[in-house]
Amino acid sequence: MIADCRLPEELDGETHVRRAHAKFFISTTINRQSSIGNISRSGFTLLEILVVVLIITILATLVGINVAKEPGKAKVAVTRAQIVNMRTALQHYRMEQGGYPTQEQGLEALCRVPDIAPVPDDYPAEGYLESRNLPRDAWGNPYVYLVPGAEGQPFEIISYGADGQPGGDGDKAEISSAAL
Repeated sequence: MIADCRLPEELDGETHVRRAHAKFFISTTINRQSSIGNISRSGFTLLEILVVVLIITILATLVGINVAKEPGKAKVAVTRAQIVNMRTALQHYRMEQGGYPTQEQGLEALCRVPDIAPVPDDYPAEGYLESRNLPRDAWGNPYVYLVPGAEGQPFEIISYGADGQPGGDGDKAEISSAAL
């Protein structure tokens, strides 16, 4: 079709109406195509989802293999975190009760009101740890609580490691709050 270059005033009524209809048809067609295009493009394709699942599986496998190779290091890290948590709870106990639990009261004083003197007057109902049971180290051994602690510390919390005996190397070495 050859474009009509006349001014709108020069066009007869029929040509003017045809142009108006053509503009309306073209604009509505473009609007429909763009809205249809947006709908069909939303979401993910099955291939994209499968690629993401594959990547996540590969990463999970690599992490699992690395953790499985060094369970001793993971247990040491868990035990250190527990000791730090109990050290913080002991400091909170001291701020509220005016002193640390005695060695006879032990770390159990963080979980429940001590039976041995000095018994706190205003012991919180929930205790000082998240659990009402005193945690054990990552190897299932009880923690040792000493008052006073090593190197002039007011207390010391010790885990004797995988073998449960003082000394040792690697995951058998003792872990102390004095060293953290």
